[in-house]
Amino acid sequence: MCTIFCNRCPKNENGFINPAAGMCYEEYQAWLLKNEANALKTEVEDGWKVPQSTYWLYVDGRPVGIGKLRHCLTERLRQEGGHIGYAIAPEARGQGYGRLLLKGLLAEARTRGIHRALVTVHNNDNPASIRVALSCGGVVGEVNDERYLIWLDTSEA
Repeated sequence: MCTIFCNRCPKNENGFINPAAGMCYEEYQAWLLKNEANALKTEVEDGWKVPQSTYWLYVDGRPVGIGKLRHCLTERLRQEGGHIGYAIAPEARGQGYGRLLLKGLLAEARTRGIHRALVTVHNNDNPASIRVALSCGGVVGEVNDERYLIWLDTSEA
């Protein structure tokens, strides 16, 4: 079921990288194991790859969203990635699922001791994600040529 979702979401849309796009079932299984290992690690690799957990949002038994929560930030991630990234399947957009998923990711961040979570949003092609982050209590910390950097208090999730 999730492989179908991964193939519905583009490989790279609005800065959200979907590495499972186009994978067959066997590749998807290996990807899931890699994600599990990534969530359990504690060290930073290559100066910026931090531990990260992946979550799914299901509605009526079907996956409609995927979210990633980085457990910590590096300097690079403070500018380009943030703590949280998420994507909603194209056919499920505009129904409030982005807000629901972001709220859930903020609650998970809080359980990991993250009190302020950063979401970075491409500013030229993703106004919906900016609206979602702001509707969840986000405060714009910076806007540059490429991104909005929006901070969210996890205690409000």
